[in-house]
Amino acid sequence: MTAVYIDADACPVKDEAERVITRHKIKMFVVSNGGLRPSQNPFVENVIVPDGPDIADMWIADRAGRGDVVVTGDIPLAAKCVEAGAKVLKHNGEALTQANIGNVLATRDLMTDLRAADPFRQGGGRPFSKADRSRFLEALEREIRAAQKLI
Repeated sequence: MTAVYIDADACPVKDEAERVITRHKIKMFVVSNGGLRPSQNPFVENVIVPDGPDIADMWIADRAGRGDVVVTGDIPLAAKCVEAGAKVLKHNGEALTQANIGNVLATRDLMTDLRAADPFRQGGGRPFSKADRSRFLEALEREIRAAQKLI
């Protein structure tokens, strides 16, 4: 059975994902270190993991596999889930697949090195937009349908 796993600590699309999984009547695991308001939706299971580096990521990576969808902005977690056969989406709807995860990981590592080399370098990504939210909803719908065909 398809399940959706949300790496929830900094996820801006939890509510949107909940609407989609409710329509499909599939389980969603919202995984965090705590501090989130639990959903009352019977399809949503709130999973609180202990504090610590990558504990939520490990919980998701240990469970997600073929036929599941993972929503995360964490590239190393995405790589593990792609390797396990799960469909992976970033918060803006970008799909991470076997075909692109290597390049995405390399770019992440390069940017980490550049930031470390210039401690005064400021800035981040562009703000999360309505268009990003809309792309995410479309992509999640598409990936859930594709994942359900796999099982």
